[in-house]
Amino acid sequence: MENYFDKKFELRYFEMNKFGEASPTTILTLLEETAADHCYSIDYGLYDLIDQNIGWVLVSGVMNMERYPTYKEKIKIRTWLSSYSAVRGIRENIIYDEHDNIIGTAKGLWIFFDVKRRRPVKIFDEIKESWSSDKEECINYNVVKKIAAIDSAKYFKDFKVNQFDVDMNEHVSNLRYLQWSLESVPDEVIDNYYLHSLEGRFTGEAHYGDIIRSMTENDRYENSFVHTIKAQNNDQVCVTAKTVWRKRLD
Repeated sequence: MENYFDKKFELRYFEMNKFGEASPTTILTLLEETAADHCYSIDYGLYDLIDQNIGWVLVSGVMNMERYPTYKEKIKIRTWLSSYSAVRGIRENIIYDEHDNIIGTAKGLWIFFDVKRRRPVKIFDEIKESWSSDKEECINYNVVKKIAAIDSAKYFKDFKVNQFDVDMNEHVSNLRYLQWSLESVPDEVIDNYYLHSLEGRFTGEAHYGDIIRSMTENDRYENSFVHTIKAQNNDQVCVTAKTVWRKRLD
């Protein structure tokens, strides 16, 4: 493999869930931190880009976890771009434990985005040249496919969008959407299973002050679910997702 970027982490106490494992939100946070450092490494850091009203926006993605790292465990995330178009890039990620065993993989479709005009823009040639790419994929998954929304569900919760839910691109953080999606999963699943796979697609924006509804319904397979998040004020679908859960070992 060529043109990859590695970042190492040691898992901290506040990143753990009640089982002493990194939460799914923690893993997505570390994936985003790795991508941010990849930007910084070529002198196109996110804060430099935002000064030009430009940012990277996650449109869709998938994450598979064989297990979650525990407190003080050291992991490495390897990331690279497998392909580009004029305005978007597909980012691959592999998560290794300290013995170089693969414990997770993730793929995301990212759009280069004008924050003020709310539209995609052409990726700078200097970014493509500095990062280059490698065609190897970590997951055989079509990140551009749609995930159907649901209109109602057996499980749901409502949330208000607060100031600290909004990121530097002036929309609700994708990490917050993940948290809201998992909040409407039944307690018996959270208590006895772990999130093995997640597919998600961001289709609309929620804003500060909006009331959003997180809906979860059983999917066709055992311990699998479909999710939709809607802004209640205008019935805007913000996120559609699917999750699969695996039984915890005693």
